[in-house]
Amino acid sequence: MSSDTQPPPSPGLPFVAPRTVRFGHCDPAGIVYFPRYYELLNGVVEDWWDHLGLPWTELIGERRIGMPTAQLDARFVAPSFLGERLDFELRVAHLGRSSLQLEHRVVGPAGDERVRFAQRIVVTSLDTHRPIPWPEDLREAIQRFEETR
Repeated sequence: MSSDTQPPPSPGLPFVAPRTVRFGHCDPAGIVYFPRYYELLNGVVEDWWDHLGLPWTELIGERRIGMPTAQLDARFVAPSFLGERLDFELRVAHLGRSSLQLEHRVVGPAGDERVRFAQRIVVTSLDTHRPIPWPEDLREAIQRFEETR
């Protein structure tokens, strides 16, 4: 478990992973360089799976299950700066047969939105590199976070 994450949320609530903007995340002006958001986001998704009790070391290494990102859309709303603490909020928008739509929102210390992401993940066999149906234990874990519409 990362020290930058919180306990798993209740169903319907977002998973929140706080992150501090470090020097290595920034451009020379002290503003988060946009590609670094993608690295931070990937860490948040990995932490989410850890909190579901399904760490990537087990899924990828032992079970040979991959979860590549098939689509990732971003909207950069406002800059983030060196030293700020950002909250990365993850919500499950839709769970399909072999795909998962996540919605991410990054907010600053005052609760102001900085970035929004829409991410589609596809579950695959790492032996065939083809989509597979979600294994039942993964599906059940994901459903605890799925938003009620």
